[in-house]
Amino acid sequence: MHRRLFAFLIVFLSTLNAAHAQSAAPQAGFDVKARQVYLIEAETGTVLFARAEDEVVPAASLAKLMTMATVFKALASGDITLETQYPVTEHAWRTGGAPSRTSTMFAALKSNVRVEDLVRGVTVQFANDACIILAEGMAGSETAFVERMNSQARELGLSKSTFANATGLPNPGNRVTMREMVLLARHLQTTYPERMGYFVEPEFEWNKIKQRNRNPLLALNIGVTGFVTGFSEEGGYSIVASVNRDGKHLLLAMGGMESDKARVEESRRIIEWALSSFERRTLFKQGEAIADASVYGGDASTVPLVAGEQVDVFLPKDNSQRLVARVVYTWPVRAPVEPDKAVGTLKIWNDKQLLREVPVKTAGTVGEGTLRARALDALIELFFFWI
Repeated sequence: MHRRLFAFLIVFLSTLNAAHAQSAAPQAGFDVKARQVYLIEAETGTVLFARAEDEVVPAASLAKLMTMATVFKALASGDITLETQYPVTEHAWRTGGAPSRTSTMFAALKSNVRVEDLVRGVTVQFANDACIILAEGMAGSETAFVERMNSQARELGLSKSTFANATGLPNPGNRVTMREMVLLARHLQTTYPERMGYFVEPEFEWNKIKQRNRNPLLALNIGVTGFVTGFSEEGGYSIVASVNRDGKHLLLAMGGMESDKARVEESRRIIEWALSSFERRTLFKQGEAIADASVYGGDASTVPLVAGEQVDVFLPKDNSQRLVARVVYTWPVRAPVEPDKAVGTLKIWNDKQLLREVPVKTAGTVGEGTLRARALDALIELFFFWI
């Protein structure tokens, strides 16, 4: 039996200047009226605020982000085009159309609608009929489309979020976490940047009915560039939002608010707080040695580890706590070792808040050691195995 041992290399960032080494918990002095919150700076992935971010809650209309991810993937692969047309079935019309009294684009029964118009219906009006029409048209049934949604969610690393329909309409199978909604929003932006303009269109008219964009944050002129809001009796009011302003790119997911008014006010507050309270800091330059990993059976006992990129984080301007970086890797690294071998993860903590995780790789070559050296390393590994 082989046991994998994980080594922790703790690096206190005391060599940084005072603004680097002294940092308060990101949430100190600020709070928000939401039961679940996850806010990151998107370029670096730095966590700015987190609360119950892994709690599974009703998806409501946040599920529409997964619907759009599935549609955008089909567009990118050429399986469908923006000009493809799909029929409005009675199921789509009754469940998500005018008779449903839910968010709708008012697609007419037995008509045909282009994919681009349906996409605009979803992204601008959060239209349930548009979601169902896309699902049925692309997969033959909404059930089959949902299978695609869940399969793609797993591929993207959404391990807790599940979807039971394309709309997010009440169903126990529609469950998400705020962390995974931010992950999904980040995927949409990085993979399909050419589609992001749909989310900020101010209005959309269909069937001679013009509706303004249902995202209430767009009208605030605070830099919001999408995405979607949701509501359920169990989970309250929720939102996923993207912000680009003042050289910062934020992604926010919040849930469990008591009213639409609270959702708008609390979203504005946390966005303004994040934009004004944090600044970018470089912790490690690209190629800079972060730590040394132990090597088993090599002609050298250690190999330096580096990140594949410059490691930046966003920190509060009024810092008071020490940053700690922990390199976690499977011990020991076995010789021979070549450069650029991925071996672990750099985890950066600010007090009790995990700010960021960055893959680390080897930055040198280690050949096989002598027979005596390998025998000694074997004894050391055996010792650690038994303890």
